[in-house]
Amino acid sequence: MTKIYSFLKKPKGLLALSLVLIIIGSFFAQMFNTSFYSVNVNKINFKADHGTLSGLLYMPKGAGANDPRPVIITTHGYLNTKEMQDAPAIEMSRRGYIVLDLDQYDHGDSRWNIKTPVKDIFFTFWLYSQFDAAKYIYQQNYTKKDDKGNAYVAVSGHSMGGFSSIMAMYYDELNSLKTGNRMIYAGIPVGADYSISSAIVPQDQLQAAFGNRKVGMVAGKYDEFFFNKSDAEKSAAEKKVLGSVTSKDFVSTLSGKSFLGLSADVQAGEAGKFYQVKTGELRLEDKVVRPFQTGERVIFTPNETHPWNHISTTTTADLIDFYAYAFKGVTSPNQAQVDFGSGSQIWWLKEAFNFIALIGFFLMIVPLISLLLKVPFLKRAVTESIATVSAPSTGKQKTVYLIAILFSTLIPAILFPTLMDKKAGGLNVLSTIAITLLVLFVAAAIIGFIAAKANKANAEVSVKMKNIGTGSTLLALVALVLWLIFKNATYFFPLSHFFNEPTTNQILYWAIVSALITVFVTYAFHYFSKKDAGTKFSHYGISLNAVTIVSSLCTAIAAVVVGYLILFAVQSVFGTDFRIWVLAVRTFDMEHVITALRYIPFFLIYYFISTVALNANTRGQKGGYVLSIILNVGGLILWLVAQYGKDFMSGVALYPGQSLNGILLFALIPCLILAAIYARKVFEKTNNVWLAAFLNTILFTMISVANTVMYWNLV
Repeated sequence: MTKIYSFLKKPKGLLALSLVLIIIGSFFAQMFNTSFYSVNVNKINFKADHGTLSGLLYMPKGAGANDPRPVIITTHGYLNTKEMQDAPAIEMSRRGYIVLDLDQYDHGDSRWNIKTPVKDIFFTFWLYSQFDAAKYIYQQNYTKKDDKGNAYVAVSGHSMGGFSSIMAMYYDELNSLKTGNRMIYAGIPVGADYSISSAIVPQDQLQAAFGNRKVGMVAGKYDEFFFNKSDAEKSAAEKKVLGSVTSKDFVSTLSGKSFLGLSADVQAGEAGKFYQVKTGELRLEDKVVRPFQTGERVIFTPNETHPWNHISTTTTADLIDFYAYAFKGVTSPNQAQVDFGSGSQIWWLKEAFNFIALIGFFLMIVPLISLLLKVPFLKRAVTESIATVSAPSTGKQKTVYLIAILFSTLIPAILFPTLMDKKAGGLNVLSTIAITLLVLFVAAAIIGFIAAKANKANAEVSVKMKNIGTGSTLLALVALVLWLIFKNATYFFPLSHFFNEPTTNQILYWAIVSALITVFVTYAFHYFSKKDAGTKFSHYGISLNAVTIVSSLCTAIAAVVVGYLILFAVQSVFGTDFRIWVLAVRTFDMEHVITALRYIPFFLIYYFISTVALNANTRGQKGGYVLSIILNVGGLILWLVAQYGKDFMSGVALYPGQSLNGILLFALIPCLILAAIYARKVFEKTNNVWLAAFLNTILFTMISVANTVMYWNLV
């Protein structure tokens, strides 16, 4: 055991361990993804009406032209990819259904091919993704149909995938009036009501288009976006809550009761119960094109948030029960042997082994860098050892240091809602603060330089005042930059052909401002405290040697490339990537690389400053790694706890209007924790900030860019 432990402490041993975790995790993830190899899972791409769609086709063995089966098309939401639908894809294919796990247009590996102005992007991918996929599935010989040519296909999706499913049923109904055949038999949106799709078609007509289909909804009671009461049915107190991050009960709302065919005066529908519903007449241009029909409707209301639906055995059980009911009597006789109850679920084991592979991937980076640094040119990234930045020694210095740490930790979180949404009111306040600081430090700089000149005879006083003058000048410059960024927020990282990922733009704006605030605090500490204590510029690890910088960049690129080559190899062999819930390291296309290159120079500002600050403030201190993590994400974690803690306890979140931004933190926080660890660990190996800064920038920018919506053909 001692020899094994000693081996694992070495770079080669740690690298071997990480590769073992990747292989074991990927092997077992594949095993559960294929339901113990009883399902063939293949990536497919096909031309569709609005571009190219991609997905994972789960084909149970035996299913095909000679044994056609009901098909389920399942898809993800706004920021995600097909892999987020692992649970329904695995569980339903395990039960003998054919499943198409779909990337919507401009997500994952699917591409919307129509040039689109920025103002029109919201009404693009989700409108047609599911319907276009249904058209493809309808044409396949493995899709079961009745003797009239109607297909047994169900559509389902999470969030905006749910809107896409609703619209697919509507478009299918209009299409069936022309062709005489329906392509979609049933549908169940998850985490999606009518609030978005009704902007295209009124709710009563969407419901009419459902016809005699079996349709369900999964409406989480803590969903951050949907299932709220309309303004007309809210109480005076409820109207004062500005936002949708609240508790809700969709079966008691007018919209929910309408879906279930209940009158408005009924107190509430019953969750989990199928209702016989007369859907109403379908009209086009005020003309009745199809009389009313009677279908069946059901609403499930798990005690879950919006992203929770993805990793929920409860929601997965609801979907299993819905499909079993919807397809009762029309499944293949060969599916009887896989008639598991809804409580029998294995998808979470695939998720668990994906996580093991993910751990292996992140564990691999540092030992890989250690080995790369032995290569002749790359080892030039290592510089001579440097002294740590002077730690506070007096009681006053320690108090000021603690205040600065708390400020640096909390401010990025406090400003998070304002910066992510570029709220005018908050930005105006920040602009005022910035211009005030600018004036104060300009005055302080003038006073400092005048006092330094006036005290030339007293060298100690003169140097101290000169430091104040120089520090104040730099602080004034940072305040000026902050003021410009706050006053001109709309011009920084707007959605465009160049900056083509909306949420990446939001995070980047927050990151740049957070970095500048860190610079401000670091300058203040250096010139007003640490410089007098003997701290030099070189102690921060900012080597200006060109060879060091270039070799550091090359080493970072090599490490990330090797890591992703292993990922691509693993996916080609096992058909899986590295992920847990919303945090994923996934493969990508060339468009993602091009997009990442656009963002990398700007994210480098953040990660460079972060690496400098983390090492300056925690290196050489007890518990330095923990302190680094706290500095990087402590405030954001507290924000998240306060946001959801208040929501679960009182029914109203701390910031009820922060629906999407809070969800983004579930992936951002783990990335920043890892970035803090890499910043410290890699610095220890190189004695400078460059390699760590380049590594964090390239790796986490690539992870971010590949995992969200990418409008690649904006005009």
